[in-house]
Amino acid sequence: MERIDISLSVNGTTYERSVEPRRLLSDFLRDDLRLTGTHVGCEHGVCGACTVLLDGDSVRSCLTFAVQCDGASIRTVEGLGEIGALDPLQESFRKHHALQCGFCTPGMLMTAVDLLAKYPLSTDDEIREGLSGNLCRCTGYVNIVSAVREAAAARGNDKA
Repeated sequence: MERIDISLSVNGTTYERSVEPRRLLSDFLRDDLRLTGTHVGCEHGVCGACTVLLDGDSVRSCLTFAVQCDGASIRTVEGLGEIGALDPLQESFRKHHALQCGFCTPGMLMTAVDLLAKYPLSTDDEIREGLSGNLCRCTGYVNIVSAVREAAAARGNDKA
């Protein structure tokens, strides 16, 4: 079977691998690199659980081929913080109980990282619109919106 050599940075570490052309980024991250924080839910790009940052932009890793990432920088939820030193957004999610089962949380976090970097997020409606591509079956989104609102205010993104 044909394989293609790729080199990419994931959470600041460079990896060189030979992959099949149809290898999905989600499978590459989870199976090849053992970074299982990126969850695979619908495998159709609908749920957002597999969201990662590709050169700073949020993408669905279940719709992205690993070969498309040759030379790119990927950031996964494992690249946000660590036990004892959570990212402020992760800390806000913890504080606001913005998760229940936790399955959607990595994708929500990575989408929110992208949103916080690019938009003022001055209102709850803006936050809800930004997160509208990420599905959660447990929380009802109220606590997630509260967590992102607090993170936006802490970063100075909030006009209030």
